[in-house]
Amino acid sequence: MARLSHLIAGLAGLALSASAWSQPVTIAPLAAPDLFSTGGRDTGLNGDIWRETSGPILRAVLPLLAARPLPPAAAALARRVLATGASAPPGLGKDAGLAGVRIAALTTQGDLAAAARILSRTSGLDRNPELATAAAEAALLSRDDERACVVERGLGAGRDGVYWLRLRAYCQARAGQTEAARLTLDLAQTKVRDPVYGRLMGAKLDGLAAGPPTLRNGLDYALARDLGLDLSVAKPAPAVAAALAQAGDPGQATWVVEPGPGEAHAAWIALAAGDLARAQQIRGRAQRDAALGAGPLDLAILDAAIAAASGKLDEPVLDRLAERGSAGDPKAWPRAQTATLYLAALGAPLSEAARGEMATFTVAAGRTPAARAAVLEAAAQAGRLGETALVALWIAADAGPQGLAPADRARVIRALDQAGLKADARAFAVEGLVALR
Repeated sequence: MARLSHLIAGLAGLALSASAWSQPVTIAPLAAPDLFSTGGRDTGLNGDIWRETSGPILRAVLPLLAARPLPPAAAALARRVLATGASAPPGLGKDAGLAGVRIAALTTQGDLAAAARILSRTSGLDRNPELATAAAEAALLSRDDERACVVERGLGAGRDGVYWLRLRAYCQARAGQTEAARLTLDLAQTKVRDPVYGRLMGAKLDGLAAGPPTLRNGLDYALARDLGLDLSVAKPAPAVAAALAQAGDPGQATWVVEPGPGEAHAAWIALAAGDLARAQQIRGRAQRDAALGAGPLDLAILDAAIAAASGKLDEPVLDRLAERGSAGDPKAWPRAQTATLYLAALGAPLSEAARGEMATFTVAAGRTPAARAAVLEAAAQAGRLGETALVALWIAADAGPQGLAPADRARVIRALDQAGLKADARAFAVEGLVALR
């Protein structure tokens, strides 16, 4: 009887199995990949940096980062957040145009290697002219002209655009297809006449006088290199300038301090180059520097910069600065007050005396619109890391060549530190203190 029961159960199981196999199979299409989820290097940040970030803010800031060179601290922050693989804010992960702007921003801010890695792992370049343009420009700026030509040959959509015609003519000329290159050049010039490009391609194809180089983009850069022109006589566009200056660790902000006499100056040079240990070592010998112009305030600012770079902040360092902000030579007060403000923004402890002195300081208000400053503060308080970084970069980009006003720099330092971007906050502080040396 038991054997009969087992047999019946087995037959029932087979029937159910056959029934299951007879059901129609539904195949759900895979979701399109998030174009921001691919990273370019290990940045120390995780994949949720854009969590709760405002999409409109991302759309507003990325083009600024692609168009404007930034000071070292802001450029390092831009490279860090843009090289991080993370899901984009809702609705933006499939935006090929915005993903292309991300790549352009990485190249402009000096991280061509990260841009290349992201592009090497990104599918669909042949269907996205915006991403393909970013890929071709990144390759040309990296001196990988053949890779740019591979991108051009593989493009299926939008290949009749003027940029692609110009690149195609260059690639045909490189391949020795002179007549085809002339025809493509004529077509490109008929569509949008460009005298500079025409002159350079004429030199390439027919040996005409090339004239001076122009460095508006990666294609100009490739042509100028191919023709052996003197690149130093041309003013490069930001992305080309970044390619020409490629050096060092893209994750670190460094500054240039011109040579000068004295141990204190040597410490500044080491600190600005990112060698904190050497700067600390030299600082121990700097007390005898007074004869070479390193007075008490100079050494106090140097101590503040070393403390900011190391993250080891204490009351005595801030107290020495604060007391010089309202005592002694009034001409020296602005430097001491500004340095005090930076260190306080970084979270250095304020003694009772330092608080009293700092409350009398007259550091001018910054230039950041109050509403944008409020958004920065709210993002930092809520821990919206990506949004905090973006608004800080927006403020830095809008500051222009004159750089951040002291009050704006202090505001950015405080927000970055509060949001958890502590290394970047320290870099902004050191940058401000280097300017005060």
